[in-house]
Amino acid sequence: MVGYAVCHRIPSHSFFIAGRQLPLCARCSGTFLGALIGLVGQAAVLKRRRASGFPPAPILAVLLGFVALWGFDGFNSYMSMSLGRPLLYTPQQWLRLATGTLAGITISSVLWPTINFSLCADPSSEPAVRSWRDLGLLLLMGGGTALLVWSRWPPLLYPLVLLSAAGVLTMLTGVNTVLVAMALGWENRYRRCREAVVPILLGLILSILIIGGIDLLRYSLTGTLEGFPGL
Repeated sequence: MVGYAVCHRIPSHSFFIAGRQLPLCARCSGTFLGALIGLVGQAAVLKRRRASGFPPAPILAVLLGFVALWGFDGFNSYMSMSLGRPLLYTPQQWLRLATGTLAGITISSVLWPTINFSLCADPSSEPAVRSWRDLGLLLLMGGGTALLVWSRWPPLLYPLVLLSAAGVLTMLTGVNTVLVAMALGWENRYRRCREAVVPILLGLILSILIIGGIDLLRYSLTGTLEGFPGL
């Protein structure tokens, strides 16, 4: 149901493991897993727990290029499906997964410093991703996760399902926590994560309500949890 709120879930565009469709299509699996890995990588691996700066301009340009690739491949895939034939090239699952992962890492590179800038009482002005080495490490982590999805190894079914749902909830909660802090005037007042429990919890509750609302609306319109009728 978490995946159903943010993804079309068209079977032909999705990975199946042990006969079960993953909750997100190939592109969304890459996007939300990549974002989750990117957030964890910046916080726990790079240890940029208060970093509030965006990446330097050259790295940011590359990251924006990743988003452009994601959009270009998505446009080609959509038009190919609409036309019933390849537009520019034949869409491939591995391309959907790869471009989604790159876009997810890009999103996390913007979201993490935004969270720190909004919540931390003493945010650091340093970039969360400050060097090519940092970016390479995040790409390596994201690529490893994408390969696990691509392997379709049956024991990975439930871990990947849970991580996919966690990626959606983490991204939505991060965005909504920032919005809650801004709306209630709670910016820049937390020195430790545990002190920010209330806005984070409110952000999580808001995310669950949004997911539930979208689920109800979509099901009322389509009557199915498996993509869209006719696709």
